[in-house]
Amino acid sequence: MKMQEFLQFLTQQLTHWRRQYKGLRRKGKLMRSPKSKSDRKQLLRTFQKNVILFLSKSNDKSARRKQERVLQSKAKSVTTKSSIYSVCLDWVHEHRSLGILAIAILSLTGVIGQKLYNQTQLQVGHPAPQTITAPYTAKIEDQKKTEAERKAVSRSSLQVLMLDARMNEQINENLQQLLDDGNEIRVVAGAFPFFDSVVLPISTQRYLRSCNDSEWQAVQAAVENSKNQQKKETGQTTSSRPSSIAAPNQEHQPRTTPQKTEPVDFSQSTDFTQAVAELESYRLTTSEKNLSLLIAQISQTRKRYTEATTKLLQLETVTPEAVYEESFLLDLSDVEWEKTQMGIHQSAERILTQGIPQGLPKNILQDAVSLQLQSLVPESAEPLAKNLLLAVLKPNLQKDEEETRVNAQKAAAGVPPVMEEVRHGEVIVKRGVQITTWNLEVLEHYRLVRREVKWRGLLKLGGLISIAIGIFVWVERHVDYELRQRDRLLVLLLTLSVPGLVTMGLPYTTWSALGLLLGSFYGPTLGLTVVGLLLPILAVILDMSKVALLAGAGGAILGSYIAQRLRSREELALLGLAIALTQGGIYLVVKILIGQAFGSTWYIVLREAGFFALSGLGWSVVALGLSPYLEKVFDLVTPIRLAELANPNRPLLKRLATETPGTFQHTLFVATLAEAAAKELGCNVELVRAGTLYHDIGKMHDPLGFIENQMGGPNKHDTEIKDPWKSAEIIKKHVTEGLVMARKHLLPTAIQAFIPEHQGTMLIAYFHHQAQQMAQEDPSLTVDDADFRYDGPIPQSRETGIVMLADSCEAALRSLQASAKSVGEKRSLKDVSTEQALTMLNNILRAKWQDNQLVDSGLKREEMSQIAQIFVDVWQQFHHKRIAYPKLKASNTVRNS
Repeated sequence: MKMQEFLQFLTQQLTHWRRQYKGLRRKGKLMRSPKSKSDRKQLLRTFQKNVILFLSKSNDKSARRKQERVLQSKAKSVTTKSSIYSVCLDWVHEHRSLGILAIAILSLTGVIGQKLYNQTQLQVGHPAPQTITAPYTAKIEDQKKTEAERKAVSRSSLQVLMLDARMNEQINENLQQLLDDGNEIRVVAGAFPFFDSVVLPISTQRYLRSCNDSEWQAVQAAVENSKNQQKKETGQTTSSRPSSIAAPNQEHQPRTTPQKTEPVDFSQSTDFTQAVAELESYRLTTSEKNLSLLIAQISQTRKRYTEATTKLLQLETVTPEAVYEESFLLDLSDVEWEKTQMGIHQSAERILTQGIPQGLPKNILQDAVSLQLQSLVPESAEPLAKNLLLAVLKPNLQKDEEETRVNAQKAAAGVPPVMEEVRHGEVIVKRGVQITTWNLEVLEHYRLVRREVKWRGLLKLGGLISIAIGIFVWVERHVDYELRQRDRLLVLLLTLSVPGLVTMGLPYTTWSALGLLLGSFYGPTLGLTVVGLLLPILAVILDMSKVALLAGAGGAILGSYIAQRLRSREELALLGLAIALTQGGIYLVVKILIGQAFGSTWYIVLREAGFFALSGLGWSVVALGLSPYLEKVFDLVTPIRLAELANPNRPLLKRLATETPGTFQHTLFVATLAEAAAKELGCNVELVRAGTLYHDIGKMHDPLGFIENQMGGPNKHDTEIKDPWKSAEIIKKHVTEGLVMARKHLLPTAIQAFIPEHQGTMLIAYFHHQAQQMAQEDPSLTVDDADFRYDGPIPQSRETGIVMLADSCEAALRSLQASAKSVGEKRSLKDVSTEQALTMLNNILRAKWQDNQLVDSGLKREEMSQIAQIFVDVWQQFHHKRIAYPKLKASNTVRNS
């Protein structure tokens, strides 16, 4: 019996101690001020005193004294341990910011200043502190001479050439254009040979087509004279016939009189004589009519030939180099021309495949072309083909920078090191003489140079980083987002990733991931601050490409500025692509501006720009993959995560809608009111929306314990419980159970804060009033306000404060709506005036303010009336007046049905 009473008493004391502890924590006395130690001591002493008083009632005095001594010793040891523990916790809590600051300075200085760790005491160009001699004879490599010889061999190594595909394509296009021009001219000239080469040889046809008009007339006259002479010999001529034959001669004589030597010249020409003989032979073997047709065909061919030569002359005046000559182009037969074209293409392909280097002498190229054409084109077409190829062929070999560099490296690697012998006792460097590179190499070989940490340089770097961190802290205090210690730790880790990879020799570092994550987690201001402070420090301290540094910082700036505006992972993926293009574009533009993107290294610049673009995209993908894990590990809420948490398909929200439909509808309306107020007051709307949806999830532990879920059924508090203290415990339990559910489902702390803070330490007035009435009837009952107040804490942010007000006003507006409907049709919602609703809400908000529920929220007194007006406006939009439909008579209703 005694033990049962003792356990009951102990339980009461623990409950009382827990309430006092929560009260002190709510008032900010624990872990916030030195008074916390005395408060905890007082609690322990009270507990100790009550236990001792209870045990003093025992009949056994010796046992009682023994128990008192044991309890006193235990209480004293507990008090001592608690004091030490509290002192340590208080000190750590009070100085945690300094700890993070020290870690940041030391880690950044250690990573960025890694080159200052192992520096030699003696420096090149500084005077030697003493005369140093060689302790023993050794051969030492002269790195400077070795490097000079290797550079000389590298410069003299053969260049590696590669074919320029674009130049080959251009040469082939130009060659084909010239051949097309030749084909057009030959089409104008007509087919050649134009007559059967068995009857009239090609040489004769070539002569007849191309000879001048006087020769052609002489040929016709000779054929005519030969025909007339033959007729005389056969006696077939008449008296009038000679006159008719002579007439042409007489007509021809005046024209040829000025050139008396022409007939002699024509008769002495082999081509003329052969042409006349061939025509005579054709006349004798066929008929006069066929000869006339042949002569007419020759005349037509000569006319076309003249047009072709005219066009050829025009072409030669247009083109810079005359590659066609009529004796070459038009004198070739069609078969020869086809073979010539094919041979030209084959020769060009062979020559281009072998390659034409820059600076090749012209005579060598001419000999190579002639050699290639000998077996591929007819002999008569070789001059024409040679002219065509020489007109289009150009150097098509260019320097292969990469292969040439590799070749030069191989050649340099084959050069043996230059070794210098240093004898024992030989003076390496004299005191006061400036140390050269060779002196330092010799001293390094003999291990006569001590290495040390450059503390002065590290201190300077630490000071620079401290200034940068100070600027960051100043910016942090002037932004709306309040960083926790874990946030500062995450910023530090992300910042360290950039110099960390640079010191490892990787130029494609995490700039894009840094900007994207910082901008997404903490907004553009802090992200741009970190990038802006880190960029000049790395540029000054680290030995790396400034162009690469600038390109990476450009991508980080873009990510920091835009990331928090985006509301989906897909948009962040597109931002990663934009960051990649930005990094590659900045690198290329800077290289162009400094003149390194021209000449033979242009493709190397393009390749590096592509690598920077790919690195930006790659690190953006890494950032997107890490983002959900970092959000959970560091308890972060981003707009994207808040949008995901507000999805009604989330497990908790689906349960809330299914198990507590009334609470879910209440939650949706509260969310609508709170969102509207948050938007007007410039608060985090996404956070308010998500937090409101989860603020009453604890009601799922006992849905029927809350009137909105009873659906008009009996109230269990009136029918079953009938105890205001138990009812208050059920109502209060929805906060503790909600926190349990939130932690179980790993909701962010920012969302969990809405569960207790939306009730604060408000009084559960209904059951408190019932308890007071029962106490009046039964004097043995005492009413403790703490039993009817929520455990808190009160709202600690503007967002949770707005939700508290919206939660209280929603119930009032709902009751106002219900009262308007209960009056019936005589009084519509319009009759419930805006002033009446506004007055009621202002009274509620005033009561919350006077109850000190909003003192830590950041909301201002003058904002209360603005919030009330917003709530009324939203309420009116939800419950607007509808059209009054006319009533139908019963007979009409029956008929229509």
